[in-house]
Formats: sequence, C-alpha cells, structure tokens
Amino acid sequence: MDLKKGNLTIDKLKKVKTIANSARGSILKMTTLAKSGHPGGSMSSLDFLTTLYHMININPENPENEERDRVIISHGHISPGTYSVLGAMGFFDLKKAIAEFRLSGSIFEGHVEPIVPGVEWATGNLGQGLSAACGFALAGVIKNIDNQIFVLMGDGEQQKGQLSEARRFATKYNLKNITAFVDYNQLQISGDINKVMPQNIAENYISDGWKVIEIDGHDLIQIRDAILDSVKSDKPTMILAHTVMGKGVSFMENKEKYHGSALSEEQLQKALDELGLNNDLEEYRALRENFKFVKKDESIVHAFDIKPGKNKVYKERTDNRSAWGTAIAELAAFNENPPLVVFDCDLQGSVKTSEFEKVLPQRYIQGGIMEHNTAVVAAALSKENMQVFFVDFGVFGVDETYNQHRLSDINETNLKIITTHVGLDVGEDGKTHQCLDYLGVMKNLYHFKIIIPADPNQTDRIIRYLSQQKGNYLVSMGRSKLDPLRDINGKIFYNEKYKFSYGKMDLLREGSDAALLVMGTLTSNAVQVSEKLKDRGISLQVWNVSCPSDLDEKALKAASETGYVFTYEDHNVNTGLGNSVADKLLQMGLHPKFEKFGVEDYAFSGHRDDVIKMCELDAYSIEKKIAQELK
Repeated sequence: MDLKKGNLTIDKLKKVKTIANSARGSILKMTTLAKSGHPGGSMSSLDFLTTLYHMININPENPENEERDRVIISHGHISPGTYSVLGAMGFFDLKKAIAEFRLSGSIFEGHVEPIVPGVEWATGNLGQGLSAACGFALAGVIKNIDNQIFVLMGDGEQQKGQLSEARRFATKYNLKNITAFVDYNQLQISGDINKVMPQNIAENYISDGWKVIEIDGHDLIQIRDAILDSVKSDKPTMILAHTVMGKGVSFMENKEKYHGSALSEEQLQKALDELGLNNDLEEYRALRENFKFVKKDESIVHAFDIKPGKNKVYKERTDNRSAWGTAIAELAAFNENPPLVVFDCDLQGSVKTSEFEKVLPQRYIQGGIMEHNTAVVAAALSKENMQVFFVDFGVFGVDETYNQHRLSDINETNLKIITTHVGLDVGEDGKTHQCLDYLGVMKNLYHFKIIIPADPNQTDRIIRYLSQQKGNYLVSMGRSKLDPLRDINGKIFYNEKYKFSYGKMDLLREGSDAALLVMGTLTSNAVQVSEKLKDRGISLQVWNVSCPSDLDEKALKAASETGYVFTYEDHNVNTGLGNSVADKLLQMGLHPKFEKFGVEDYAFSGHRDDVIKMCELDAYSIEKKIAQELK
C-alpha cells in the first residue's frame, strides 16, 4: 500500500478496529499463559500499531523486500502487541506466538527480536530505537529508496539522553522519512512520568527541529491522518499520542501495575468477557506443553564484493591510524561506488578520516560528540548491506558505547569498529583517555571478532581484508608512530606478499628457551627484548598475536614447547591477552611455566615512552624480568 495515497477508508478502519480488539485478547492470553510480560503498554500502543501496519509498504510474503517501510519498536517490551498484530496479518502463525510467548527456545521472546518475521530490530534497553531508525532512514537516502521509517517509543523512554542525540542527527541529515510515535500514557514502572522525571516531550522535539503532531492515540481516524501528514512533512515528525495504559479493559486502565504484570486466569476471563472474545486458553496451553525447540539454521555469510587494491608497504616510521586512513581512502577510490560508509565523532584529524571524506564525501557521516547515537546509527545502517566503519578513540568507541555494541551484536549487525588511542600509547592524555580494557570489554560480546595490528603494514592488510568481510569486528590501535617490523635479516616483515589471515599468530623471532606473546603497540619492544636477551645467551621466541580472542592453537603449542610462556601488553593485566592465553593453554592441556606482563593500575600522564617505563613495560624492564625468571 502507498502511504502517500491514504488508503484506509472508514470501512477499512472499522476492520482495523476489530483486528485491534482481537489483538488485545491475544496480548492478554499470551502474557497470562507465560505468567509474565507487559500487557499495559502493549494495549496503549496497539491502536497506533495496528493502524500503521495496515497502511505501510510491508508484505508478509516478502518481508525482506529492500524497498519496504521499516517499523522499529524501541520500547521492546510491547512485544505482545507487536506479535499479536504481525501474527494477525499473516507474518507467522499467531497461535504459535500466543502459545510460545516467553518460552525458552521460542523465537517469541519477552522483548522483540528480528528473528521474528516483520521485526526489524531487537530492543529492550530503552532509548536506542530512534538512533536505529536514523540508521535505516539514512540507508534509504544513500540507496535512493523512497521508503518510510517509523519508530514507536514509550513516554518514560523520552528521559533517555541518547534520544536528544538522535533528534539532532535526524535534523542535521534531513531524515524527513522518519516518523516517531510516542505512547503518551503518562505511566511508567514507578508511576506518573511527571513525578518520576518531569520532561517537556513536545517542546524537546520542536526545539531540535522536528514537526510535532498531537492526537488521541485511540482514535483511528486521527492516527491515520497523522501518519499521512508525517509522510508529507519536509522534516522528521513526532506523533505524540495521548493514550490509556491497559486500554480496552476497564480494571486495567490507567493502572501502572499492568505495565509489567500479567493477569491471573480469573482476571483473564473477566477481561475477555469485556472484550467480547472467547477464552481458548486451554488450546494454547496444550500447544505450549508440546513445544519442541528447533535450533536456528546458521545463515550463509557472503563476503562483500570490494576489491582490496594494491598493498601499501611502509618502510619509514608512521602510525597505524594513518595507515588505516590511507587504506580506507584508497578502497573508496579504487572501487566504483563502493558500499562504504565511515562514521566519525568530531575526531577527524586524530582518527584520520579526512582523506576518505575527500574521496567519498557523501559516505562520510559526521556524528558530532554523540557517540551513543552514532554507534547505533552506524550499526543499523550496516544491516542494509553496507560496509560501515564507526571510528573513535578507544575510551569512547568501546568503553562509553559498550551497551550500544552489545545490542548491535544481538541484532547481528555488520559493524566495523575502528578505535585509535588505546593503551598507554595515549601518554599525555592521562588516565581518563588511556583505554586499557578494550580487549577485556569486547571479549564479552559473542560475535565480535577482535584484531590488534602490530605496525602500519599489518594495519594496511587488515583494513583491506576487513573491507570484504561481513560481521562485527573491532580493530584497535595506538596513537604514536611505529617503526615497521622487520625480520632477522632487516627486511620488512609484513611485506607486499603478506596476506592477513584471521586467527593466525606470526612468528617474528625464533627461540628455544622461552616464548613471548605480544599484541599491538608493544610488538616492536618485544623484538628488542629478544635481541637484548640474545646477548645474555637466552633464545626468546616472539609471536605477534593480532587476534587475541581467537588464538592460534598450533602457535600456542610451539610456544609451550619452550617450557616458558610470557605475555606482554599495555592492557589491563587482569583481563587482556595474558588471560586469553592462560585460558587457552589450560583448555589445550598445555602447562608451560607462565607469566603475564601488563598494566597493573591506572597509569600516568606523560610521554608514552616515559609512561611505559614507569609501568615497567619498556624493553629493558621486560628483558630484566624474563632473564630473572629464566635463571
């Protein structure tokens, strides 16, 4: 259906009203059967939800159509309402949704999940849905697709700061294809929203450049007309819908209790009688008891068709972040209309994205100092078959936005996070900017792959490799200039023939007395340690571990055969490479003597070399420690 033509006549709206009434019954049945859930908000949002789904361009027979309109349910706890409407429209068997709601192994989880046909984005942690809508809307602009993006939110949710970031972003990029709906029932878990945290919802949107329409959220004609007005607007639009918590069942209405409380079976009967619906709960109970879990088939992951171009070989000292910036700019120039997008957060000069902007300005997105929003916009856009890079300092791109990345990982996005200024290499910026925990933090996300380049040449190959890969990745690097790594004969180690292979550890120096495993900025120091120990008659293996969350078992076995394994990093010693290696050695049944060298406390502000020395992680200190251990 074409929104711009306005196709819901009064007769059709009467049918929508009947469907919505039936959906209220479905909401109550599934939550009562599950003995949990959020019926109140589902019922207050339901009239808008039902009307919207009957107006937009979606088709249950082709739910993945690229040109479809998108609906983002930001207040994901209204999953009962979402499933009830989508099931009634034929996206899946409604009986299964009612019977299997919140049942372990079912796709019909307590908060909406994109594994359910018709659901675009998994939500639950409030405040991220509008940012995701911006990502999907931006995809339509980039692809020149004339579709509409709708995001449904709660009123209590408007207290979240990320929403202000998303509003400004939508205005800056003129995302007039976004319509936001706020379910203004004025109740949240703790009661009246005005007592929990007063806010000026309409005024906030207006001040950020949005059009605002206020309606009765249960009047289907007003809902229809507001949707049509929003689609014709020349700016993003917010519909503030005055609604009633628990609408349709008298004893539930305006009761905050029913935000997150299911009805008893006795209350269900009373509610269904009031709605004029049959009570067939026993049928659904039987279906629930006979549920059998079927493991989800893993989808086939295809690589992006991006030509990597010619490897660049750095022979002089340079920083990894410059190598990243040059590589992504060359990829943009080398490929005709590449599906590349780079997001920056007001750090262009530091994260080296200026050359990319010169080559492909329409795909360079400046998100400002709004990291939470930018991380989610980038992630949502990456779901639209785009190769998206979110670039930031480590403390902002990992630590500050971890919750956003966690939700993106659940949504199976295709995000490439590039963080610079990690570890002690930030030096003078001091404790607040020395990101010492990026590996420990991101190892918690099950589907993110982590890559830590050792020098500019390896960085170049990693970015060219990454441009072709689907899935979520983190690439972290320091700030300072580094000498290119060289082999024992003084030749460039990561030369023009080197091809990055995810998970492979690289042997930089042979050795038989012990092995030193290192990652990132300190790799050249590790080579120096090996050279210094040689003068003491100690033969030290050195391995560059560029994939610390997926360790190379063959290399670990070779390192263990020396009898002594050390790890070396400018990362938190309690959560970094050392712990990853120790875990893996134990799992493999390998028991060499083992010691880890890393950052043992928040460090200091000063030149990177001085800070590293004060933390006793300079080459001389490590040489001395290893020599003492091997006496």
